[in-house]
Amino acid sequence: MAKGTIAVEEAIIDPAGLASLSQWQSLLSPGNTPKLTMSAHETRLLDIHDKRLQSMDDEGVEYMLLSLTSPGCQGEADPVKAAKMAVEANDYLSGEVKKNPARFGALAALSMHDADEAAKELKRAVKELGMFGGLVNDFQSTGLEGAGKEYFDTEKYDPFWAMVQELDVPIYFHPRYRIKQDLEPETQYGVRKHLLGAGVSFHLDLSFHVYAVCSSGILDRYPGVKLVVGHLGEGIPFNLWRACHWINHPFKRGTRPCKNDYKYYFTNNVFITTSGFFSTSALKFCINEIGLERCLYAIDTPYENVKEGQEWWKSLDLSPEQKNLVGRRNAIRVFKLPLEE
Repeated sequence: MAKGTIAVEEAIIDPAGLASLSQWQSLLSPGNTPKLTMSAHETRLLDIHDKRLQSMDDEGVEYMLLSLTSPGCQGEADPVKAAKMAVEANDYLSGEVKKNPARFGALAALSMHDADEAAKELKRAVKELGMFGGLVNDFQSTGLEGAGKEYFDTEKYDPFWAMVQELDVPIYFHPRYRIKQDLEPETQYGVRKHLLGAGVSFHLDLSFHVYAVCSSGILDRYPGVKLVVGHLGEGIPFNLWRACHWINHPFKRGTRPCKNDYKYYFTNNVFITTSGFFSTSALKFCINEIGLERCLYAIDTPYENVKEGQEWWKSLDLSPEQKNLVGRRNAIRVFKLPLEE
């Protein structure tokens, strides 16, 4: 096929992971009949080579980077089960990609219970399975009834970040739904469930994690680490001036754990994508704020529609060179994809 766009945040589910989807149904689509809705949703997530590929052909998407849908391994509180889930998902997805490597690539699912094990599985996925990086769905659920939350900005995760730097592959930070303990009536979202999901809670929650990693010192210890953040950086580019203004403040500068401010890391370590955020003015702002070379195209299939994403993209009034960079060349460079620029 002729050169088209490269979409880098496109979800699938493996057959072994289908059982885990039902617990998120009421949050994904409140008010609908769970059995019917999940059946349609499962079909869209399972499909790779049929309607998904046809929509790519019809709309001009040359290539998709596929990844296990949220919450994936991060939603499994049992370390043994989460590790098994990662291995099974990665084996399955690499097998599907091999059926049509000219059109599909993959990002590895990772259990983040243990940093050394996560590093080991990432290395296996990249070196043996031919994957182009990894994807994590915000925090790792841990503990009894999954009530614990593990974030990846502590020194515990240094072995993982060391491996990320060694392999020189990106890690995609993706959102996830709140755990059930956060949805009790007396909690923040308990009586405000309309705020859950992609519209509000996803970017509020994941932006915290991204800010935490950027300011933790990890990117100073491992300056070669590359992070990719969808949905136009989960709102962070629009807050960079103020976030930097305060982390650079004399009251905070001497005690902050990072050497530099957020703008530095967003222009040296972080890349953002257009997944599920088809706004021309917002993309132009981000290009101006962090640079053209740090912005990549994504759709967010199947949660967003390929046709809608591509129609927006085709109407975008950037120069041909700018569109070529954001739409394909940046992705080829960042993920080291085996495609011609």
